[in-house]
Amino acid sequence: MAQIIDPVPTDKLVHILCCYVNATSKIQIARITNVPGWYFERVVFPGQRLIFEAVPDAMLEIHCGMMASAILSDTIPCDRLLIEDELDATFESSEAGFNSVQVRQAFAAATSAE
Repeated sequence: MAQIIDPVPTDKLVHILCCYVNATSKIQIARITNVPGWYFERVVFPGQRLIFEAVPDAMLEIHCGMMASAILSDTIPCDRLLIEDELDATFESSEAGFNSVQVRQAFAAATSAE
């Protein structure tokens, strides 16, 4: 999955595909700040799924609150948000003739159209 604006650091060998769902009725800010040389921040609207790539040791911070103030409400290890195994189980890549990059790209296209 391409993250053109904030690509995952290239010095990290392993990238994982993650999914976070804002199950609240409030707008949230999702941030990753513990990876040197990389800053990731996205607005996540109520009910929205955020699909992103990260390194396994990254921590996703969830901030919520009003316009002028944001309160850190949760910190989630990105390896707990991993969805790549589910993709591999859903799409038997070897049987369907797809490689994992094609599967990720198709999944990203499908979820961005929602």
